Amino acid sequence: MLDIIMMLAELFQAQQKQLYIVGGTVRDVLLHRGQSSDADLATDARPEEIKRLVAPTHPTAVVLIGERFGTVRLLYDEHIIEITTYRSEQYNPESRKPEVCFGNSLRDDLGRRDFTINALARDPLDGSLIDLFHGQQDLEAHLIRAVGDEPDKRFDEDPLRLLRAVRFAAQLDFTIEPETCAALARQATKLQKISRERIRDEMNKLLLSPNPGKGIDLLVELGLMEYIIPEVMELRGVSQRPKPTAPASKDVYAHVLRVVERSSARPVARWGALLHDIAKPRTKSVIDNKVHFLGHEDVGSYMARDILKNLHFDRDFIQRVSLIVRLHMRANAYAADWTDGAVRRLMLDSGDILPDLLDLSRADITSYRADKISRAIARVTELAERCQQLKEEAERVPLKSPLDGNELMELFGRGPGPWLRPIKDRLLSMVIDGELTTDDKEGAAEIARELMKQEE
Repeated sequence: MLDIIMMLAELFQAQQKQLYIVGGTVRDVLLHRGQSSDADLATDARPEEIKRLVAPTHPTAVVLIGERFGTVRLLYDEHIIEITTYRSEQYNPESRKPEVCFGNSLRDDLGRRDFTINALARDPLDGSLIDLFHGQQDLEAHLIRAVGDEPDKRFDEDPLRLLRAVRFAAQLDFTIEPETCAALARQATKLQKISRERIRDEMNKLLLSPNPGKGIDLLVELGLMEYIIPEVMELRGVSQRPKPTAPASKDVYAHVLRVVERSSARPVARWGALLHDIAKPRTKSVIDNKVHFLGHEDVGSYMARDILKNLHFDRDFIQRVSLIVRLHMRANAYAADWTDGAVRRLMLDSGDILPDLLDLSRADITSYRADKISRAIARVTELAERCQQLKEEAERVPLKSPLDGNELMELFGRGPGPWLRPIKDRLLSMVIDGELTTDDKEGAAEIARELMKQEE
């Protein structure tokens, strides 16, 4: 990757054009976060000039990413390099996105960036670091600080930066500098100007970060969550015990944060963890001095569907997460005395989200008692092993009704019609529950006759 960048820099220099490595690429190198297959560069050349200058390097593809933004994406096998013309932005307070103008100065380009740790540049030819806003110092101090002396202005320019600040804090495990933090809280309402798609994308990055619980908690504490998923705000202070003196671990909000932290870094798993108890505040009741959240999984499934739809997720993703929310109590209720049929039912109902459902069941163990944790982990492990065994068994002997449609029509001397489906479904259901084997045609015929009598 560096060889390609050096070659590009030499070509640009030969034409009296500047080219610098900028932003997150420089930040991640200074943080020793490892090599990336992507790189961001900035130049005073305009997009058409960029395309002309890079031609001798023979990239496998050259893509203009929105002419108004001036970004040219270059593909070199597995490497992606984006070169963006210096920007000088003008902002319309009524606009949902910043208006971008091309600039000629690296200083101006860095000065319009969001945070000091992203306002860094490196000259690829001599290796010198351009740090006009003390970004390296903030990296060493693990601070997220808005560029310049007016953090409110940075968020006015593009309110998505409100979420980016929190996301970087979660990704890097950094602290948000006090003045920047205060500006975040003051500007929270500006999130209403941001498209739901942009909010969704930032939330995905935050949830997949190494510290998602920290990110969620910052969104709540700073009042940003009110304009993202207000239902999460309702979780605070909802005790899972009848007495208000119960440990904080029994607070629904604290519990959800721990489950999110413990879940696997996959989109469906993390969203399922965040939303699995979302309906508890609305279903809480106290009966005989015991707290109940009756039906919270069903109510929560509908709430999850509405929340994700509002964030413009696609239909398949919405269905997968809402299904996890609906089934999570069944998975948590598993006991060793479950029949194979009950396990098969869970497998069939969950389909290909079963791994994420089991992941949530493991993450949902947030007790501080070691003995309780070990028993719960053993329970989920046993369920996973039984699911695997039954899956392998079903691959050897597929689950199906002992009598197919042709055999049922011959048995009753009737032609095809809607009468077949209920009988086939009942026979298959009995196979799933272990009450009938796939090769027991005689037993299936007897059951089919009884079903037909009931219909007459």
